[in-house]
Amino acid sequence: MNLTIHSSYLPQDDPDAALAFYRDTLGFEVRNDVGYNGLRWITVGPTGQPDTSIVLHPPAADPGLTDDERRVISEMMAKGTYAGVNLATDDLDGLFEKLQAGDIEIVQEPTDQAYGVRDCAFRDPAGNMVRIQQTK
Repeated sequence: MNLTIHSSYLPQDDPDAALAFYRDTLGFEVRNDVGYNGLRWITVGPTGQPDTSIVLHPPAADPGLTDDERRVISEMMAKGTYAGVNLATDDLDGLFEKLQAGDIEIVQEPTDQAYGVRDCAFRDPAGNMVRIQQTK
């Protein structure tokens, strides 16, 4: 049996800002952009990896959420503690320079970690933590 990661989900509260960031800044392909009841789900993924995607979804679209749960989700997103993703690149410093030139909240500059990776961290437009590590 072969098991892979097909999709992972990140909340977004501004679909246009999310699309601009993941498509225009990070260079991901847009795989799907679906609107329903005034909300948008946008699927993006790295070029050349059609089987791996991130679904940028409206965080409070689940009809089972209470108003209090929606409030907590919004508060956690605003603090950057609700969701995150780890990415990898073969040119961490070059990508970091590109990100730093934009209007992005930098959390950590490229750093050699004690656990053996070199990475950086920033927040996407929705506040999600995005860590990028250097590949060999």
